[in-house]
Amino acid sequence: MDSEPSDVPFVALKILVAGGFGVGKTTLIGSVSEIRPLNTEEILTEAGRPTDSLDGVADKRTTTVALDFGRITVSDDLALYLFGTPGQGRFWFLWDELARGALGAVVLADTRRLVDCFPAIDYFERRRLPFVVAVNCFDGARDYSAREVADALDLDPGTPVVLCDARDRESGKEVLISLVQLAGGEG
Repeated sequence: MDSEPSDVPFVALKILVAGGFGVGKTTLIGSVSEIRPLNTEEILTEAGRPTDSLDGVADKRTTTVALDFGRITVSDDLALYLFGTPGQGRFWFLWDELARGALGAVVLADTRRLVDCFPAIDYFERRRLPFVVAVNCFDGARDYSAREVADALDLDPGTPVVLCDARDRESGKEVLISLVQLAGGEG
């Protein structure tokens, strides 16, 4: 049976995935994307050592130097396009272009280096772009509740904090659902 053409237009929503260096942005996009993600990972070099602190991420060997991109088809007429930002300050000049037209953002956080997510939170608050904070629960890191993280970050009431595992597809999808609900007025 042939299907009738839909009167509903196809909608693609742009979502940013931001946060500090080494918090799992590339991993999150890779775990949820239905396509092979585009990433601009480059090997860390000695030349970058003075600017790319490996405190808390000593095993990190690569870094995003422009963006990551992935896609999730939600339905026949809706897809989410995910754009991951680079985490280091020297690449923040890209953020304005990446943020243009975005529905909202996920600020990925690591409780071992919580201070690293403040620049992303400040960025989205200044631009009044809806965002959720997703705490990537790393193996071996101390567990904190969403309320404890919200208090530590001094988030505005109503800013969701979601605990997640960036390596797990279902966990990542829950983070994206919370953002879409927030941006759509359901959060």
